[in-house]
Amino acid sequence: MSNEAPGFLNDVIGRYSSSPIPPTRPHVTLTFAQSLDAKIAGAGGHQLILSGKESMIMTHWMRTMHDGILIGIGTAINDDPQLNVRHLPPPTSTPYHLPRPIIIDTHLRLPPTCKLLRNYQNGKGRRPWIICGQHEPLPPNLARARLDKKEALEAAGAKIFEVPVILSDGKKRVNVSIPSALQVLKDLGLRTLMVEGGAQIIASFLTAAVVDSLIITTAPVLVGEVGVGYAYPTNLSESRETKQYKEVHTELFGKDAVTALVSTTPAL
Repeated sequence: MSNEAPGFLNDVIGRYSSSPIPPTRPHVTLTFAQSLDAKIAGAGGHQLILSGKESMIMTHWMRTMHDGILIGIGTAINDDPQLNVRHLPPPTSTPYHLPRPIIIDTHLRLPPTCKLLRNYQNGKGRRPWIICGQHEPLPPNLARARLDKKEALEAAGAKIFEVPVILSDGKKRVNVSIPSALQVLKDLGLRTLMVEGGAQIIASFLTAAVVDSLIITTAPVLVGEVGVGYAYPTNLSESRETKQYKEVHTELFGKDAVTALVSTTPAL
């Protein structure tokens, strides 16, 4: 096992330190693992182990290079991840940098008993931040239920931030505004953010045109129609074009192919 991060990560992520931070957000790296037929999860969005040991270690090195690591509530519930760097070799001197765990959780569905909060309680992880939606005044019973959820999560150790919501899916679904969430994270001092998809998170960040780097792990397996894929946005609007990316590095890690792409569009 290597005792240092793969060189291409230093090139891709390291360039953030020499470029101005965008005016309204941190630098954003979006990363995920997919099958050969572009599936990222199993039936119903349940966890699908795609990354081999070698590419998983690469991902954990990447975590040490960011201020925060963000997932969506679907991933948080289905996978119950720890978002730490447990697959890396023991540090030789100073401990590894642990990114701040951040969950996009519009309706405060995160269980207070999740691993992220248990690890924080046991001194094995950083305090999770939850970004939820600001809602219009709710009926008393719903307002009470929401307050109970918030108090339970805060009692378990979470820090909660409310941001505006937007309507999506034909105005049927309420989601946290990604640009608003990123502005909050920048205001809190985050310069770099690693985002691990989730189909909805992948689509939301690509649609918002806020991704500076894409690092995609492709496993040599086929999942089939039962799996969950993701969509790359096109023809967003006349006022905002889809960000463009160019491949800068592809490397095999075990049996997995890892491809790094960087944005060729000016940061928003």
